Amino acid sequence: MIINFDKLNADSNLDPILDPKQIFDVLPNKSKKYEEYLRDVQSTVLGKWFADYRDKKNTVLKMNTGSGKTVVGLLILKSYINESKGPAVYIVPDNYLVEQVINEAIDLGIPVTKEPRSNDFLNGKEILVTNMHRIINGRSVFGVEEVKQNIGCMIIDDAHACIKVAESQFSISLPRDSEPYNNLLTIFEESIKQQSETKYLEIKDGEKGSQQLIPFWDWKQNLDRVRHILHQNKDNALLKDLFFNWPLVKNNLELANCIITGNEVLISLEYLPIEIIPSFDECQHRIFMSATIDDDSILISHFNIDKSEIETAVTPQNANDIGERMILIPQDINPNLTEDQLKAYFKYLAKNYNVIVLVPSTYRANYWEDSADLIVKEGTNLIETIEKLKSQHLGMVVLINKYDGIDLPKTACEVLIIDGLPDVRSEFDKIEQIALRGSKQILKNTVQRIEQGMGRGIRSKDDHCVVFLMGNSLVQNFYQQDARTIFTEATQKQLELSQNLSNQMQNASIKDIDSVVNLCLKRDSNWIETSRSTLVKVKYHDKNHFEDLIIQEREAFNQAQIRDYTKAASIIQTLVNEVSDTKHKGYLKFKLAKYENFYSSVNAQQTMKSAKKLNNQLIHPIEGIEYEKVQFKNIPQANNINEFLLQTYSNINQFIITFNAIIDKLIFAPHTSHLFEQALKELGEHLGYASQRPENEFRKGPDNLWGSATNYYFVIECKNEAYTETISKEYCNQLNGSIVWFEGKYPGNVDFTPILIHPNKKFERAASPDPNIRIINTEKLESLRRNLREYGKQVAAANYETNTISRLLKTFNLEPLLFREHYTVAFVN
Repeated sequence: MIINFDKLNADSNLDPILDPKQIFDVLPNKSKKYEEYLRDVQSTVLGKWFADYRDKKNTVLKMNTGSGKTVVGLLILKSYINESKGPAVYIVPDNYLVEQVINEAIDLGIPVTKEPRSNDFLNGKEILVTNMHRIINGRSVFGVEEVKQNIGCMIIDDAHACIKVAESQFSISLPRDSEPYNNLLTIFEESIKQQSETKYLEIKDGEKGSQQLIPFWDWKQNLDRVRHILHQNKDNALLKDLFFNWPLVKNNLELANCIITGNEVLISLEYLPIEIIPSFDECQHRIFMSATIDDDSILISHFNIDKSEIETAVTPQNANDIGERMILIPQDINPNLTEDQLKAYFKYLAKNYNVIVLVPSTYRANYWEDSADLIVKEGTNLIETIEKLKSQHLGMVVLINKYDGIDLPKTACEVLIIDGLPDVRSEFDKIEQIALRGSKQILKNTVQRIEQGMGRGIRSKDDHCVVFLMGNSLVQNFYQQDARTIFTEATQKQLELSQNLSNQMQNASIKDIDSVVNLCLKRDSNWIETSRSTLVKVKYHDKNHFEDLIIQEREAFNQAQIRDYTKAASIIQTLVNEVSDTKHKGYLKFKLAKYENFYSSVNAQQTMKSAKKLNNQLIHPIEGIEYEKVQFKNIPQANNINEFLLQTYSNINQFIITFNAIIDKLIFAPHTSHLFEQALKELGEHLGYASQRPENEFRKGPDNLWGSATNYYFVIECKNEAYTETISKEYCNQLNGSIVWFEGKYPGNVDFTPILIHPNKKFERAASPDPNIRIINTEKLESLRRNLREYGKQVAAANYETNTISRLLKTFNLEPLLFREHYTVAFVN
């Protein structure tokens, strides 16, 4: 006989259970792994939410990774369903996490589905588990500009990553082999040439790493033609981004940014008009869950939430549920340790432990190929690999750009290596990173990604992991002012403990480092007690943190959306007046000019000229900026170096790590041209030259220009992304043109050497190189890098002493004429 339990409960006057802790208690089919109890942190968070937050529209909930957020989220949604406030949706960034949540729900005995048309979901009997892409896209089953499917409550788990997914949905990518790409490149050909003729040639030839932001005035002037091209192709399913995302972008196209690269055209909105997905925007109960949101401004900038709604967060009482980490920075402990030595040591550790290496790119993954047991490249089954790591010993596994969204508990990852700086995620992020290089905002973004990566190896309070931070570019960030204070408090405490540990290990050998690492890996009782004691008093702060500048920028965007451009400009002008950092002030003036251009193109260009003077990484205004010759002090090269190093660095280690980070970027590799040119500029400064990037800063001239106090110059074109066996006619013409430019800007009896940096020294037959051209080829670049490392080591050992520097400049051939003789070769025609 079948019993109707809904009727039985009604006849018995049993009210639905709303308290999520009680819901957990009565769930009949829970897995034995829960042992019939919630963890203390889960009980605390659920109690706070139920008492004070369950009626709110927007709630921020913060719990450390591995503390049981998924269970909390599922119980909250079950509470809403029991109160007839469904349908309920659990949102995660990707399909891998969809499966994780579903497995957790099955273990709890809570009904879930992946099908948005499921009747049980629509009727509030199942929770829909889905990824952010399915909710926010221009053809969403939940509706665009209308509600096709109501959502009563939702969990946005790993909110930071979900926000990035949403951001990508408000953009369009048109691949190089598509007709719209070619049409848009034609429309903006002159615009790109006005910024840089060289850049246009690189984009036209499809060179990797080449990109150009289209000036906002050219974008506005050609907007009708752009809209026509996009509208014509909006139903072309082969253009996936346009097909799915056009409805999200089309009504705000005038506010979009456009970048054309050698591979694609990218059109994107800086802030999200999220109201276009009303089922998401108008949902009555949204809980944003994260372990890493330390700056909550992004919820306002991207989801347009009123600050007053999320002043506080639901948190546990203590933040000591993070798990145990020993965080070591080998190049800080001993700057003389090489990457190859470290790689060999990590391979040794991988004989007994699963060692996970997080790298930013496929190019960097190749460095580990001779040691890794597995490199998870595109096409490799990531979920299958992670499940194997959880159940068996695989050795050394390299993951590419996986700083969030994966769980590696217990023996799946006992040693974690973060190798190098995480790559920025989009072409627009790259532009902002270049424009604001060295700013606190860029540092904050970098630290957040590093911390996300560091969290992969500990998934619960009783988990442990040794974390190695490797690579001069990454380590360099820890020397920036206030860098460590950006981490969450629990991570700060672990870093402080690790720093105190490192202080006792100065200049330690690999053998010494291994003995310390074994304290964690072999579970030394003294280490365990000390490590846990570090976190015992760490408390969560339930006050959310907001950057007023970001909130105001979002408000300016909102005003521009309703076409009150004057109000938008007024808001940004206020920010310009308040910001003291020169680069940031220039960047804000660029944004101000964009809004001014809607009502006064003359004012916009005046503002743009002012912005460019403050920040030479910005696009060039229509009239450009008058070229300023390099300026150098009339003092010996060694004295110049001494002054520069004393002014720039607070300690010797900081100099060594930063100098080595510069050398690390001087490589022949794809997608690195901007990094290479900037590194070459910084190298010139460190070697006592006046150093410029004329083409980048003034629209004309070579990639790099070095000038010495002896009135000798190097005119340099960088082709570090090249891979051909001969030097093309186009590259030759670029350097020939830079020679003409230099002779015009520096007339008279001025000695200079034109240099082309290219893997090979032979020009193709069609080229007509100037007879004075010299080449830095692969062999010479490697020789320079090798000698620079030794030079830097000896300069540090001498504490920047001027006479020693003078001697070292001769020893390592870094004076102008010696540099020409030893690090360049004659070309072959």
